[in-house]
Amino acid sequence: MNFRRQRKDNLEISLTPMIDVVFLLLIFFMVTTTFNRENQLEINLPQASGKQSQADDVLEVTIDPTGNYYVNQHQVVNRKLETLKKAISNAAGDRKKPPLLISSDASAQHRFVIRALDAAQQLGFVKISFATQNASE
Repeated sequence: MNFRRQRKDNLEISLTPMIDVVFLLLIFFMVTTTFNRENQLEINLPQASGKQSQADDVLEVTIDPTGNYYVNQHQVVNRKLETLKKAISNAAGDRKKPPLLISSDASAQHRFVIRALDAAQQLGFVKISFATQNASE
């Protein structure tokens, strides 16, 4: 008779299959998750519905759809900043910084409006306004 005690094998749980399953679940959730795009910018431009001011000494800079400048209805020779500054100062004459009205076509590129603002700022104009259409039109 054999009375020796039999040794019990140590029971071990293998973690490898569990780790594999967890990684597969992680990959599944990463692939199927959708993200909201919060970084899209939506801009609604305001409409103007104020009264038009009628000042006699207003200096007007007009920008047509192709980017040509007109100072008091006279076309500026080219689109350069220095030429525009010279035309604005000639139109202002002896007047000390009259109000400046910038009228730009809706399809004119933004850079032409910025160039007109830059010219006005470099010349020291502080009373600058933009021409708009009434909201009812």
